[in-house]
Amino acid sequence: MKKRTRSACLLAAFALVLCGCDAGAGGSTEGGPGSKAGAEDKVAQVIAELDRICREQTVYMVGPEKGVRLAELIRSSEPAVVVECGTALGYSGLWIARELEKLGKGRLITIELDADRARQARENFERAGLAGRVEVRTGDARELVSKIEEEVDFLFLDCNYANYHPCFTALEGRLRDGALVVADNAGLGAAGMKDYLDLVRSRYKSETEWFDIDLPWGKRDAMELTVFGRKAE
Repeated sequence: MKKRTRSACLLAAFALVLCGCDAGAGGSTEGGPGSKAGAEDKVAQVIAELDRICREQTVYMVGPEKGVRLAELIRSSEPAVVVECGTALGYSGLWIARELEKLGKGRLITIELDADRARQARENFERAGLAGRVEVRTGDARELVSKIEEEVDFLFLDCNYANYHPCFTALEGRLRDGALVVADNAGLGAAGMKDYLDLVRSRYKSETEWFDIDLPWGKRDAMELTVFGRKAE
């Protein structure tokens, strides 16, 4: 297990991503500056709105620092199928789906226990113009992940800490060899997900990335990045 610290300079990248100027977006498109810039602005506006709402109402979210990193991971891994356990209002899902849209492929299956939050998330994906990339499923992620038939390339765990382990083990059989598994709150919630962290750190290539964050519920947190392998080293 390796540990890595992500500095606060990710905020600069966050500003670029929000305005649609990140490295993956490019400076020009075949459709001209209007069409793509307009789509980027729409997503950025919804992300900024949810950022404010989540802070005001204490709806837990990854925040911009980890959102930037999550987008980087999606962009570099180019997954065909992403599964997210814990949708909330769709904040992290927007970071994921936007990158899938830029890649021109892939889809996100995101699972939320609370029916009202799932409804709000669907509306947010629709407002951002990303509904075509996202399927919101309502119910207990521990049960619903076992019903996923597709091979999964990327798993993002951001639900109740005690559910990380059962969600992972229930989906383990559908993970592609080399799939990336990202667990949020590996710093703030380390004690609550100890069984999950012990499992992935002992069985797979796993790395802890630390972030300086600026959220009402914490100023420093981590994500655990695990490369799934059927012949784990």
